[in-house]
Amino acid sequence: MKTNNKPFDVIIIGGSYSGLAAAMALGRALTNVLVIDSGKPCNAQTPHSHNFLTQDGNTPKGIAELGKQQVAQYDKVTFYNGIASTGTKIENGFEITTESGEKFQAAKLIFATGIKDIMPNIEGFSECWGISAIHCPYCHGYEVRHTKTGILGNGDYAFELSKMISNWTKDLTIYTNGVSTLTAEQVKKLEAHHIQIVEDEMVKLNHNNGYLQEIVFQNGNTAPLTALYSLRPFVQHCTIPESLGCALTEDGYLKVNGFQETTVNGIYACGDNTTRMRTVANAVAMGTAAGMAASKKRILEQF
Repeated sequence: MKTNNKPFDVIIIGGSYSGLAAAMALGRALTNVLVIDSGKPCNAQTPHSHNFLTQDGNTPKGIAELGKQQVAQYDKVTFYNGIASTGTKIENGFEITTESGEKFQAAKLIFATGIKDIMPNIEGFSECWGISAIHCPYCHGYEVRHTKTGILGNGDYAFELSKMISNWTKDLTIYTNGVSTLTAEQVKKLEAHHIQIVEDEMVKLNHNNGYLQEIVFQNGNTAPLTALYSLRPFVQHCTIPESLGCALTEDGYLKVNGFQETTVNGIYACGDNTTRMRTVANAVAMGTAAGMAASKKRILEQF
């Protein structure tokens, strides 16, 4: 095991949008920061980012690269390319061990580690995820407006989501992927809005480089489609916060207060691991808030 003797004020685990924003806030506050990142953001295959003022339509990779260039200008910020594997509480803060065995210590931790979506057992779905199999109309809806669109879901979830998606397209179908659990009242309401329900089980998404062409069903039928909305179950991408005692919400997100602090003193979290609002703009805002909060607390503790 290699031990890095240089103590940091804050270690940020995850160096995508939220982590970079936290690092910028801390760097500007003259705080010694280490950013540990593997360079594999969860939206790596998403072609464009939207609803981010001044960056609308730019690639997620381009936004992240520019952000890292700007953060790297602050000499108090250090980058480490790797994966944090474990974390322990020590006398003056925390110690993080990487997969390669290096150890780093800091008074505060910020987790900007995102979540890991669980893909359904449908061939081609993962290749379409973030491109034409999508989760958020505010992120992607404009680009697929007025096109043949589907919702992969059932029951109350599918019904409530159909209300939203009908704003972007009137050519909408709910694919329950099995027996429908929609109520008779919900079905009647959907029919009034010309929203179809298909119960056939899906086995494959035919696509061209992630762009949907059609659904293939188990019974051999097919259905042309441009976009498919689906809210996926997920797990935390990093389990270190839980191992250190950080609580999760009922939905599985890291529980934070208004200052992005978790239920463990000195540990903060920001970005997709704390909220269902998965946008780059929101991740940046939360990261900035986490960086400022961690900085302020550290300054006041040392006064």
